[in-house]
Amino acid sequence: MSDFPPMKAVVAFEVVARNASFGKAAEELNLTISAVSHQIATLEEYVGRQLFLRSPRGVTLTAAGERYRQSLSGALAIIADATQTARTESGTEVLRIHSSPSFARLWLMPRLPRFRAVHPEIRLRLSASPGHSAFLRGEIDADIRYGTARWADLHVESVFAEEMMPLIGPNLKARLSLRSPEDLLLQDLILSDVNLVQWPQWFAANGIGMCPSQYALRFDRAGLAIDAAVMELGIALESDKLAAQFLKAGTLVPVFPDTKSIRVHQHHFVYPPQHAKLSKVAKFASWLREEAAR
Repeated sequence: MSDFPPMKAVVAFEVVARNASFGKAAEELNLTISAVSHQIATLEEYVGRQLFLRSPRGVTLTAAGERYRQSLSGALAIIADATQTARTESGTEVLRIHSSPSFARLWLMPRLPRFRAVHPEIRLRLSASPGHSAFLRGEIDADIRYGTARWADLHVESVFAEEMMPLIGPNLKARLSLRSPEDLLLQDLILSDVNLVQWPQWFAANGIGMCPSQYALRFDRAGLAIDAAVMELGIALESDKLAAQFLKAGTLVPVFPDTKSIRVHQHHFVYPPQHAKLSKVAKFASWLREEAAR
């Protein structure tokens, strides 16, 4: 028996594992469910292990299937990387990074000229969407994820600590009399649904047992909430790191002199352990640490 598995079966395994469904995998691969099932059976016979548990609700990976999925993610990344390198001129690498839209626009993009200056041999492909990347598909080298770090099968490095604080436009602040957290209860507050720290937690952390039942504006992106605060449409509870350019320019200021912030780690550099072998990932990780320390 060859040590190289049948690639059609490997592709079918990746798609079924990602979708947790033979039906959805069949649609994506433009095959019948029977054909996908046959490919999985072929792969299971090849490796000598059951890779999926079938049930009326769908399919789930067995322990052996999960180990195989994790191992494959690195192999697929190497194949994708080799393909990209072959497509480009000699000496260049293509680094594929994914992040949330707000992080990409507000923090990463303003700093990319420095990365390109240091590593002109690396071409960067940046994609931004609210969800997390699917490493198993081999389309992403590393992800900058937002949220609580709960990805046990991945290498996770927090990018920086952030201070979540009320932010306001300077002209609006001058018109209002805001001396204590209680004063914010009667103001137009801006809510970002995606934030780990929300207004109720902030009020509770400042000893206030109540919070507004409605908000003047509500967004599903931190970047939109920051934009609204810059336009002086209300007061936003946002990260000092994402709002750094506006704080530096003076178009946003903390509501309170002592900021009354909540410290959190909510942006993380994430990639499969196998990707640590990719020099482009190591270079980007090193640069990211330097930028975060600025």
